[in-house]
Amino acid sequence: MSRLILVRHGESAGNRDRIFATSPHDLPLTELGYRQAHEAARRIAQQFRPELVVTSAYLRAHETARVIAEAIGLPLQIEANLHEREIGAHRGRPYDSFLAEPDYDPQRPWAWKPQNGESYEEVQARVGPILDRLAAAHLKRDVVVVSHGGVMTTLWAYVAGTWEEAHVPPNCGMVLIEHGPRGYSKPQVVDGAGSADHAGG
Repeated sequence: MSRLILVRHGESAGNRDRIFATSPHDLPLTELGYRQAHEAARRIAQQFRPELVVTSAYLRAHETARVIAEAIGLPLQIEANLHEREIGAHRGRPYDSFLAEPDYDPQRPWAWKPQNGESYEEVQARVGPILDRLAAAHLKRDVVVVSHGGVMTTLWAYVAGTWEEAHVPPNCGMVLIEHGPRGYSKPQVVDGAGSADHAGG
């Protein structure tokens, strides 16, 4: 059985200010974000025996992954398509700005697509195959996968088969996904941290 330990990146400047980044590729971690990454590395080393850290190329995720990989002594691999949802016209705007969009349906938020951006359904179509590939390539191994709030929410829904009650992790929150001969088991929150109220990158 493969075990994929999904980790959201540490607090970024955008998370702190609750604003979608104007340049999401380069958004840095805050000092708190680095502390969260070190704490995540400690928890992972205590609970798992990972052999690899896989990360989104975006700076906030890559830096979180680098801290974890260096702390545990693991190789680091970049997955370009593991990046956060493209928020399009909402870059630089507050997290709750989408609530004012006339076509936004709070009953089906995963289906809403911002102008020049992606819906969560489109994110899921992009990142789901990455999870499948990692599970197949690392049988009987633990792999740490560092990404973003939106990515982790869509992967939860992908594995669970439903968008209802899909978990939104806090910064450096962790979710365990196990994969065996019968496919995926139900996702599990690893650290018991409360769900955040937004994905936010």
